[in-house]
Amino acid sequence: MSDPAILVLDEGTTSTRAMLFAADGAMLGSAQQELTQHYPAPGRVEHDATEIWHRTLACAREMVEKAGGADRIACIGITNQRETVVAWDKSTGEPLARALVWQDRRTADFCETLKAEGHEAVVQDHTGLLLDPYFSGTKMRWLVDNEPAVKAASEAGTLALGTIESWLVYKLTGGAFMSDASNASRTLLLKLGGSQFDDGLCSLFEVPKAALAEVTDNAGDFGSTLPELFGAPIRISGMVGDQQSATIGQGCLSAGETKATYGTGAFILANKGHDIPASSNRLLGTVLYQEDGQRTYALEGSVFVAGSLVQWLRDGLGLLGTAAETETLARSIDDSGGVVIVPAMSGLGAPHWQPEARGVIAGLSFATGRAQIARAALEAMAHQTYDLAQAFAADGAEWTSLKVDGGMSANDWMAQDIANLLDLPVERPEFVETTALGAAMLAAKGAGMVGSLEEASETMRGSLGTFRPSMENTVREARLTAWRKALAAA
Repeated sequence: MSDPAILVLDEGTTSTRAMLFAADGAMLGSAQQELTQHYPAPGRVEHDATEIWHRTLACAREMVEKAGGADRIACIGITNQRETVVAWDKSTGEPLARALVWQDRRTADFCETLKAEGHEAVVQDHTGLLLDPYFSGTKMRWLVDNEPAVKAASEAGTLALGTIESWLVYKLTGGAFMSDASNASRTLLLKLGGSQFDDGLCSLFEVPKAALAEVTDNAGDFGSTLPELFGAPIRISGMVGDQQSATIGQGCLSAGETKATYGTGAFILANKGHDIPASSNRLLGTVLYQEDGQRTYALEGSVFVAGSLVQWLRDGLGLLGTAAETETLARSIDDSGGVVIVPAMSGLGAPHWQPEARGVIAGLSFATGRAQIARAALEAMAHQTYDLAQAFAADGAEWTSLKVDGGMSANDWMAQDIANLLDLPVERPEFVETTALGAAMLAAKGAGMVGSLEEASETMRGSLGTFRPSMENTVREARLTAWRKALAAA
């Protein structure tokens, strides 16, 4: 390995990875470890923050060794599952409770109370977000109210509340406490036009502002790792939430460009430039990235269940040996036999926002087998994407094409089905792990390896493949009619 490489820490929901990139965007190596999912009660999802740290560190060390040592790595970029919240003690650096994962729904009643008190319109105007358990702020408040160790640390002035990038940077540097603008914009505590967490929003959500981090750019100098972690310090120069990272990795750097990432959930972002976005169709306004204090924004639609549906069919029901088997099964039949799946296992996200909705499998008969259910699971991705396309169009952000990425998008049948149902071309890069690539691009910019994100996009992104629609209107309408009927049942 000649030129210094870029190390990306990609901390996801079901696993954590470290990936090594060359300056031209070529992936040089990857290490991955699964994360334990804790489900203490229906609607509750937790992670062990210490496990996240140890497994991320182990993956990172494997890649540092592969690179030939810390001096062969120019910089680190971090990208992460977003709304997940960690509470830790700044005096000990140790977690005070399990992390509450973005999928966790335990704060639904609190959100409903705030809605009933008439706060949602003001919250949406300030933050671009809706009152939903998905977002970090209500999880932070729950931890302070319900975990004695968290409350005690808050009273002692040693509490740190942060999303995953804050936790990892704190551990990597031995105490730096910061949150990049893209992650901070997912907390309900940051005004889209405000530079730091907002006093009024912290008061509304009963979150102690003293426990929150400094809000920073997405590329820059965020400190260096402790020398003992990798044998020598490595500079951290990029931080970004996973969906914003994928948008950057897809090269959606101009207003109007749109991407969809199909991972554990499905997340669609359209670049809105420097104008603060507003939605009348229950989409989200969010910070895409911040450079030198100036923000580029995005309009977002979030689907809570995508790849996790296939994982459930495999691990929960035992219907699949591997996730990849869904493509073979889908191709083995002409249609789903009338089976429609509404994957509302964690409620419904955009544009419906029904946290209490639950999953539905409709149209079952004695003719239903594994193939029909597998195909219906993949079709659900297109159905949910179609609903979002309609909402984006109603908000004046109509798609002319869609760039897809994430682990699920490697499924050719699913990518073609999305193109068919949307009646739009779907572009997929040769390298579908654009979440990690976006973090590498930001880190390269922050370390001065490139002069701009546009330059990084030109030099680090690979070739594209395109899926073009080939579905008759009558078939499309029949699919959508069956979907709407099943959706009403959820």
